[in-house]
Amino acid sequence: MPVGDLEETTALVALLQTQPDGVSWQEITAKVLEAGSAVRVWQDLVPATLVDAPGHDDPLQSAAADFRSWLDQGIRIITVLDHDYPKRLRSIHQAPPILFARGTLIPDDRGVSVVGSRAASARGVEIATAVARELVRRNITVIAGLAQGIDTAAHRSALDSGGRTVAVIGTGINKSYPAANRDLHYEISMAGLLLSQFWPDAPPQKHTFLRRNETMSGYGIATVVVEAGEASGTRYQARKAIEHGRPVILTDLVVERNEWAKALVGRPGVRVATGLDDVMDAVDGLIKTHDAVGGALQRLAST
Repeated sequence: MPVGDLEETTALVALLQTQPDGVSWQEITAKVLEAGSAVRVWQDLVPATLVDAPGHDDPLQSAAADFRSWLDQGIRIITVLDHDYPKRLRSIHQAPPILFARGTLIPDDRGVSVVGSRAASARGVEIATAVARELVRRNITVIAGLAQGIDTAAHRSALDSGGRTVAVIGTGINKSYPAANRDLHYEISMAGLLLSQFWPDAPPQKHTFLRRNETMSGYGIATVVVEAGEASGTRYQARKAIEHGRPVILTDLVVERNEWAKALVGRPGVRVATGLDDVMDAVDGLIKTHDAVGGALQRLAST
């Protein structure tokens, strides 16, 4: 890693660990992006006299030690300033300032989230499995959250079909949660991508799963909601996807059973799909539009 990148990453880690003046992670992200440098923000927020205060650990040295430890554990660290930070994710208001990864990172990954209830029905699992398989056939990455139920079915189907899957998790990257998915956690890290926005040893907490849902929405092109309950975190992702300008495909299964899903019907970017063919017709249209817009932007950039 170049010295400049090392200094930037160390400064960002120190900012996030110390949160000088009580600034939130989201505010730190905004300041760093505006300045184009975490080192510059650190220098603005933390006077040098405080860094060298006797009896206190140097935050930059502590951050550097943590960074080296993470690298020794085989963890890849990507900051919001890095060129290989996921492009679509950087565009949302809740873009994480730092990501921890194991596996293959593709900055312009074409992916679709397949999400739903942990307490999935047999019909829900069947739909998730089929949708993931069809996404793989189209060379589209399957994104899910490594939870039990719908997420597990989507990941498993993508791997069994020889495709790519990304697990965006709600814990640190060193934690396997739920325990039942320990082997799947490892398999995805070897054959796909395991992605976390939390410190590597962070435990599962309710709010971390909501942040994970925001990241899943921002990372992908669209979200397919297979099955969910009234209090499901999937409901939060669907609403955030609309906020992010990402299309949402609701199966008739989820609309029939949930008032929150009914309330989304008719919103811009929301489509209700009846059956697998309808889901994939919607996905095909979204991918066609995505690729056409991407091609047009590339042609403009080259002129």
